[in-house]
Amino acid sequence: MATFTTPLGWLADRYTLSPRWLRWATTASLVVSILIVLGGGIVRVTGSGLGCPTWPTCDAGSVAPTPAMGIHAIIEFSNRMLTTVLCLAVALVIIAARLQKPRVRSITRLAWSQFWLVVANAIAGGISVWTGLNPYVVAFHFLMAMALLTTATLTWHRVRERPVTSAALARITAPARTLSWTLTALTAVLIVAGTLVSGSGPHSGDSADVPRMGFDWIDITIVHASLGVATLIVAVALAFVLWRSRARLPLLRTLVFLGVVLVQGIVGTVQALTALPELLVAIHLLFAALVLVGVLRVLLDVNPGLFPSVHTAPAESDSTTSPALKAESLAGRAG
Repeated sequence: MATFTTPLGWLADRYTLSPRWLRWATTASLVVSILIVLGGGIVRVTGSGLGCPTWPTCDAGSVAPTPAMGIHAIIEFSNRMLTTVLCLAVALVIIAARLQKPRVRSITRLAWSQFWLVVANAIAGGISVWTGLNPYVVAFHFLMAMALLTTATLTWHRVRERPVTSAALARITAPARTLSWTLTALTAVLIVAGTLVSGSGPHSGDSADVPRMGFDWIDITIVHASLGVATLIVAVALAFVLWRSRARLPLLRTLVFLGVVLVQGIVGTVQALTALPELLVAIHLLFAALVLVGVLRVLLDVNPGLFPSVHTAPAESDSTTSPALKAESLAGRAG
């Protein structure tokens, strides 16, 4: 019987890309995913959310903005074009993952999940335009962008992860694992609360009057700040536990995360006390993306067994090929 082969399968039968291609592709996808969050923030604080009043075209008669539509249309359309760059980066991840020899299915699945999240996020952006920037739809659009960033981070880490030595694994205690999951959950709630602050504040994303969420801005800001403090406390506790057990790499990741959260807290406090200047709001959104990447890296390093292909291994490893790819390759051959 004839066997059906997909275009990627046909390519994989004839061509191979090195792990270096995959590393570069996942880096590009991660960077552009962060820029998408920043780009959305710039659109919001400049009041350009409805610069292109329709979607997927910019207006009823043109895909791109016309000179008469002004700077807001250019800013909004530029953000849409950034999604095109992201599509190209994700496509390269998918192709590079499929053309590995041997194929690593978990990475291929993560790559395709990025693709579907790009599609979902684009649709959410279109709906936000169709609804005149309904604050709840805009908040969902932002959360979808953070979900995409989560998947991009997981893929980036998956490609670069190294087998964990038995000694290093023994240094990661049960309290550290519990604290890492608590920290991740708190960060997720913190990010969601941030969307409520934005949805209740003055930056609606358009120069015209746009409905806001029904929360008192000061009250929801205090809740958001309290969650930020709780996140810092849990991160400090996790760093202390990791320091006591001498788990060096997870400790380093946690300290970096602490630094990013501290900077984010300072920016958030200053912007709240200075009438939310546009530049600080955009920086705050950028650091929200970096906070998410940071907490995911902490979680993955404190819980190396989250990916089934990670096995204990000697400390030395080949510097040219991802040990994670080797581990799954050997597991696949053994099976």
